[in-house]
Amino acid sequence: MVLVFGDSLSAGYGIDVDQSWVHLLQSRLGSQGYEHKVINASISGETTEGGATRIGPALERFEPELVILELGGNDGLRGFPPERIRENLEKILVAAKESGAAVVLLGIRIPTNYGPRYTRAFENVFRETAAELGIPWIEFFMEGVALNEELMQDDGIHPNAAAQPILLDNAWPAIDAALNGAGQGQ
Repeated sequence: MVLVFGDSLSAGYGIDVDQSWVHLLQSRLGSQGYEHKVINASISGETTEGGATRIGPALERFEPELVILELGGNDGLRGFPPERIRENLEKILVAAKESGAAVVLLGIRIPTNYGPRYTRAFENVFRETAAELGIPWIEFFMEGVALNEELMQDDGIHPNAAAQPILLDNAWPAIDAALNGAGQGQ
């Protein structure tokens, strides 16, 4: 079982769910010989704080072999303190690791209009948390998508259907490595 635990970027906001990168992940796993079932426990608008309260029951219910964590963007867009974001991410990641699951963290960036100091501190949360906990991560899940108007919905925040295969390609190296045992038990 693979548990995707994220926000609107993983929930498929504004597109048909069967077009989302999470749905495409199920197909990719099958084509690569993995027999894992993908469960999408992502909620549009979710913050790391909400995720920290939901992770325990989700781990109990689904008993995943892999947790893909994609949270933090809403925290950043709301200007939450980076230390609070870090604490919440750590709670989620530690709970997942303690359950025996492998973990992948999908990093996110926020627009530069939040100022260089906050933007840098926000981005460092993902880097430092992954390093401290020894988990594989993707530096910028929206790489090649976020600044391309043709791949974004009209709101300029959410990727459209055409962007979903790119998001999957961005996340795949860490997912594949985690499912092959790299990054487990660290």
